[in-house]
Amino acid sequence: MENLNDDEDVNRSWENIKENIQTSAKESLGLHKLKQNKLWFDEECLGSLDQRKRAKMQWIQDPSQSNVDNLNNVRRELSRHFRNKKKAYLKAKIEDLETNSKNKNIRDLYRGINDFKKGYQPRCNIVKDEKGDLVADSQSIVARWRNYFSQLFNVHGVKDVGQAEIHTAEPLVPESSVSEVELAIDKLKSHKSPGIDQILAELIKAGGRTICLEIHKLITSIWKKEKLLEK
Repeated sequence: MENLNDDEDVNRSWENIKENIQTSAKESLGLHKLKQNKLWFDEECLGSLDQRKRAKMQWIQDPSQSNVDNLNNVRRELSRHFRNKKKAYLKAKIEDLETNSKNKNIRDLYRGINDFKKGYQPRCNIVKDEKGDLVADSQSIVARWRNYFSQLFNVHGVKDVGQAEIHTAEPLVPESSVSEVELAIDKLKSHKSPGIDQILAELIKAGGRTICLEIHKLITSIWKKEKLLEK
């Protein structure tokens, strides 16, 4: 962070800050592995699937009655095994919820409840066009919103609208101080989802004084150059 240039473009300055935070986080914390959809599915379940696959291949090679019966028995046993695995997993999750409720672990309690509530998630990136037909691709959605707001805010045919000359004066607002930036960082809420930069509030807080000074320099540069970040 000490090698960052104060005269650099604001977008490049932010990219440098973001890359430093992400690199430090990866070196210190590592990467979080995504959980599989079926958490109860383990190596034993995978072995049962292999057993069913072998029974099916044996039936394909020799479609005798004995191989048919063997395949049906393996399928029934596999379904029973999966049901028992899922029941055991759900029972353990319910016991965890009860334990968190008794111990007043509210955050873990609601996190577990949300895991149970997650089911079918409808797509939210679908809109209707002027005819009422559904539009799914991103370019058509952007065009639809553009036309919608163009019709909403652009009023045509309005006559005799009184014109008034309005005089405004911009108040003299001082530049932000380091203490203000430090206070704003300290007020960031933890355990929240990150934005498009994928940087959690905890990472910014962990940066301490160093991150605070660099963010303050970035804000000051934006203030003086009157140029916002592109993204």
